[in-house]
Amino acid sequence: MNELLSPAAPEVDARGAAGVLPELPGRLTDPLRHELIAFRRDLHMHPELGNQEFRTTTAIKTRLERAGLRPRVLAMGTGLICDIHPEPGPGADQQAVDQQAAGKSAAVPQAAGPAHAAPPMLALRADIDALPIPDTKEVPYRSTVPGRAHACGHDVHTTVVLGTGLVLAELAKAGALPRPVRLLFQPAEEVLPGGAADAVDCGVLDGVGSILAVHCDPRVDAGRIGLRAGPITSACDRLEVVLSGAGGHTARPHLTTDLVTAAAKLATEVPALLARRADARSGLSLTWGRIESGHAPNVIPQRAELSGTLRCLNLPTWREAPDLVHEAVDEVATLHRAKCELTYVRGVPPVVNEPSATALLREAMAARSGAASVETTEQSLGGEDFSWYLEHVPGAMARLGVRPVGDRRSRDLHQGDFDADESAITTGVELFTAAALLHRS
Repeated sequence: MNELLSPAAPEVDARGAAGVLPELPGRLTDPLRHELIAFRRDLHMHPELGNQEFRTTTAIKTRLERAGLRPRVLAMGTGLICDIHPEPGPGADQQAVDQQAAGKSAAVPQAAGPAHAAPPMLALRADIDALPIPDTKEVPYRSTVPGRAHACGHDVHTTVVLGTGLVLAELAKAGALPRPVRLLFQPAEEVLPGGAADAVDCGVLDGVGSILAVHCDPRVDAGRIGLRAGPITSACDRLEVVLSGAGGHTARPHLTTDLVTAAAKLATEVPALLARRADARSGLSLTWGRIESGHAPNVIPQRAELSGTLRCLNLPTWREAPDLVHEAVDEVATLHRAKCELTYVRGVPPVVNEPSATALLREAMAARSGAASVETTEQSLGGEDFSWYLEHVPGAMARLGVRPVGDRRSRDLHQGDFDADESAITTGVELFTAAALLHRS
């Protein structure tokens, strides 16, 4: 028995008289589980920022190659994809097997047509970059890189997709993989507008029919996932405003452009204007993170700067947001006779889970751990560049529970003490392997 596979391996589509799906193959064995935990801890100790994930990319590539797979590094130099194709067997889709055999043996391309059309692949995506914040945990696998940490769980996401690939490769050899699967390890999720857009330009979705992902959620218990059809994250853009004008003595503000007052008014009035010019149900929210102006108490400065983020719950309003912001900023700046320069950086649209892809994740999790292991989650105001893939193909993201069972302390992502219950790796791998086995379109 291969040490990567559990003993149970019934036919994928065999259902009982009551329509209950029996035990699916692809459970993690103890040796692989321990290996994956060690792999995750190694990534955690060596975090790399977006577009700098060279060590991470090499580690993933090396392990996939050791499993007999053929990963391909993306053109940008970090990140990679790896395709796993069905082999003949009772669980394989015969069309997928025939197409793969034709692709391996044909000296010339096959004629176009339905009989030779490759079945669309199911893509499983992981983001691989870390954050520029210090790791404040006291654990043996604490980050060894000053000012860098895997504080958003990308090391867990990466390990989950790697482990899924290793299990699916063995299932494929056993003839138990019904459809082809693409593993997608994406760089630079934390860098606006997100590495997903560059990955799409590199062709990572060529031949893909749908795409799935998980994201760590410290508010959900380990062993569970959170799901919702429709929007599950929000849009997130960044803006910088520079105000300029004639400065002068604070004794004579009427002879100057009072930029401190202008900046203060802009900081409070622009969010208020936006709240009245967009549908309240869209959740459009502008929050400033930095305001800077002046150096002396008796000098009106010649420059003021503001920067912040704009978040939005729905896609139509997000598409209108740049025009709304420009209009509101110009109005307030003009009122205070300030020259204004606005830099609006498009970030990411909302992740909108497609219903059938969401149902696949729900069915897969229920097959592994029962229907009660799936909870309904709320739409968050966080941004995620997984949304760029959904502009091209249907898909869904699940929230992967990483909170230790019984722990009710308040925890969040993007904090230096963030950590994950490592049993979530098993949950994620078995969720994805079940989804790959149940995927039929």
